[in-house]
Amino acid sequence: MMGKTCGRMMCAPTNDFKEVIPMPLDALCLSGVIHELDTGLAGARVDKIYQPGRDEVVLALRTQSVGNVRLLLSAAPARPRLHLTTLSWENPEKPPMFCMLLRKHLSGARLLEILQPPLERAAVLRFEALNELGDRVERRLVLEAISHKTNLILLDGEGRILDCIRHVGLESADKLLLSGAEQAPAVQYRALQPGMFYRLPPGVDKEDLLSAGRERLEELLSSAPTEAQADRWLLDTFGGLSPLICRELAHRAGGAADIRLNVLGPEGRTRLLDQLEELGEAVTAGRYVPTMISMEGRPRDFTFLPVGQYEGAAQVDGWPAFSPLLDAFFEQRERQDRIRQKGQDLIKSVTNARDRVKRKIANQEKELAATKDRDRLRQLGDILTSNFYQMERGMARLRASDFYDPQGREIEIRLDPLLTPQQNAAKYYKDYNRAKKAEEMLTIQLEKGRQELDYLNSVLENISLAEGERDLAEIRQELADTGYLRRPSKAKDRGRRVSSKPMEFLSTAGLRISVGKNNSQNDLLTCKLAGKGDIWFHTQKIHGSHVILWTEGGRPDLQSLNEAAILAAWFSQARDSSKVPVDYTPVRYVKKPGGARPGMVIYTTYETAQVTPDGELAKRLRVK
Repeated sequence: MMGKTCGRMMCAPTNDFKEVIPMPLDALCLSGVIHELDTGLAGARVDKIYQPGRDEVVLALRTQSVGNVRLLLSAAPARPRLHLTTLSWENPEKPPMFCMLLRKHLSGARLLEILQPPLERAAVLRFEALNELGDRVERRLVLEAISHKTNLILLDGEGRILDCIRHVGLESADKLLLSGAEQAPAVQYRALQPGMFYRLPPGVDKEDLLSAGRERLEELLSSAPTEAQADRWLLDTFGGLSPLICRELAHRAGGAADIRLNVLGPEGRTRLLDQLEELGEAVTAGRYVPTMISMEGRPRDFTFLPVGQYEGAAQVDGWPAFSPLLDAFFEQRERQDRIRQKGQDLIKSVTNARDRVKRKIANQEKELAATKDRDRLRQLGDILTSNFYQMERGMARLRASDFYDPQGREIEIRLDPLLTPQQNAAKYYKDYNRAKKAEEMLTIQLEKGRQELDYLNSVLENISLAEGERDLAEIRQELADTGYLRRPSKAKDRGRRVSSKPMEFLSTAGLRISVGKNNSQNDLLTCKLAGKGDIWFHTQKIHGSHVILWTEGGRPDLQSLNEAAILAAWFSQARDSSKVPVDYTPVRYVKKPGGARPGMVIYTTYETAQVTPDGELAKRLRVK
């Protein structure tokens, strides 16, 4: 490949951690998920049990109808849920105690059914297991998906708590009451401790839509405040409805999601009653339509029925089942949240170091700007030297003609009264030489500082690409090698080196594509593993991963080149942009300068492709 020539330092990838997470898993939507799971998983055997995170448990199940599957139960406060998952999870080296307890009681158990208490955001998984004596016993695993009070609780056959992910004592309930919740009933804060009998969360004092007949619905609507907003009235009156569903019912009845009851009129009120009846009948009959709502290409919400309230402002897609929908909806959010939790210390350390370098660069730039007028110092020294005959020791100022001024105007030069005329002139020459030397040193220091800032920004972006604790450990190791983190204090940890593997993809034509997840992997791919004829890709002047297209000694096809360029754009800081410039060149033209930081290279003789990042392509080409 022939093209331009350049030399440039490069780094690695990014993602934005900040995003608002909706809470759409209302009781009716959960009932759809449970209906789907209970239909396909009844009779499944528990093969293995994992706990990849503090709040997540994965049950590997063997079924006769759908084969081997993995059931995720998440008690994460921001997004509790349960569904089948195809995502990969990295498990800790040592299983948590709760995971060990689940393995003791549920390994080999048979899943009898999945139940939902009426209009509760809770799921109860009933198992038939064998105890230590070989007797058949019942075990229940309860997922409470109630916002900030999420929990996962293991019960014995009598309903006694064996253990739970979050222990809640009576003193915790008292603290909650004293912290501003004194208006809520005390029973709301149940104690959840091993050995205690389990009680379901207290129900809300609202109407049950599924059991309310037409007459009851008409009675409730006739007694509603006429000025009330329809969606707010629905939310306050009926249990199990989310704000999204309430807005949708109001939109179907009156054409606007924020319409008021007095604007509906008799026909609108009749339509609202009809919609409530149809919704209750659909849920009772198990007629659910898993639906994803996306805006600007990003999933923003999901529900169990088609929605029309956005009127073209959002993309509304139906899905064949809830499990793949939930997998797709939470995939990126889950990974980012897990990395944010596990890598918080890394993010803080690197951010502090980056901010220090930024301040240092700003101060050096000010100092460098001050050296730009140094020639005037030399000129003032020359003027003083030519006017020694007018100067005497003790003078504070000298007025003389400025022979550097085209018009020859007089200037006033400040003097040090304690110095001789010769010493005053020498001082100006010395200041000139000092400024000249400072410019040279500051220029060098600024270049080093900008490279350091570039490197630290690349590390922050590497953290966003980490897929588990092993990747984070490799970044910690890199930061310790470069002096930004202290090395482990324990002798056994100091000598242990951690290494993870780059991401692997397969082009449509069958060529292998490797993508580095951090600077260590970038160096490994580019400087050690790749052959001189393999193709190297990197976003132009944008932090991103090193991408290698393995040519296997042949000439790569255009589609493989384009797909590798798209992957380089996707795994970069520009993944949310379009027409991203990606440079590519044979590896023979990529060099690592001596003493350069991890992930930094220079390259020459390259070509540039303009591509649009495509996350779906990355998923499709990824080799599991």
